[in-house]
Amino acid sequence: METRELTCINCPMGCRITVKLDGDNILSVEGNTCKRGDTYARTEVTAPVRTVTTTIKVINGVQDRISCKTKSPVPKDKIFDVMEVINKVACEAPVKIGDILIENAADTGIPVLATKNVDKI
Repeated sequence: METRELTCINCPMGCRITVKLDGDNILSVEGNTCKRGDTYARTEVTAPVRTVTTTIKVINGVQDRISCKTKSPVPKDKIFDVMEVINKVACEAPVKIGDILIENAADTGIPVLATKNVDKI
């Protein structure tokens, strides 16, 4: 049997969660004060995911970079693949919040969205 200690990152409470495993089977999740903590712990020990936030180059914009993020979390083992794609891309101004900058980041099926506006020069 294996025990993993986690700190939940789904809300400001930061619950200390203990997950007991027998191989790939989750035996128990303890320490969470809400359902989101239970869901987070189960996902974290079986298939961890993260939202990627970064910037992308902008062509002909009043700023040369725009903040962006993945629309939903990507598998943790795909983060570097997603970043490799993002680092090779540039978008043309104007760009608005919510615009899709990359349709399918690193074959994850997850788009990358603009998180701010950048006007054209």
